[in-house]
Amino acid sequence: MKPVGFWFAHLHRALESSLEQALAAEALTRRHWQVLNTIDSGASVDEALSPFGDLRETVADLHARGWVDTEGALTEVGREAHQRLKAKVGEFRSRATEGIGDDDYRTTVGVLERMAANLARE
Repeated sequence: MKPVGFWFAHLHRALESSLEQALAAEALTRRHWQVLNTIDSGASVDEALSPFGDLRETVADLHARGWVDTEGALTEVGREAHQRLKAKVGEFRSRATEGIGDDDYRTTVGVLERMAANLARE
């Protein structure tokens, strides 16, 4: 059995690559999706996505597309794009978790959270 670090790195690369492919038709990245989804949820992009660094260029790109207004809210076109992308991301997530039951998924996420918390105490 390979160690968790191997599988974590492998899965991370596979998730990034697969999601990028799902968004490529619209010349978007994972960060674009995260920003759109965060704005739709009503949360602050700066607060919710701070671990991902400065996202001003991503927000500016969404603004240039007409998807985000000057106040940082989704426009009508942005809401339509978000719904369209939400369906694509839903398909991606379904494919990634195919054959994995809810209990197994929750257990896996819980184990990863505990491991991260253990290492954060150092």
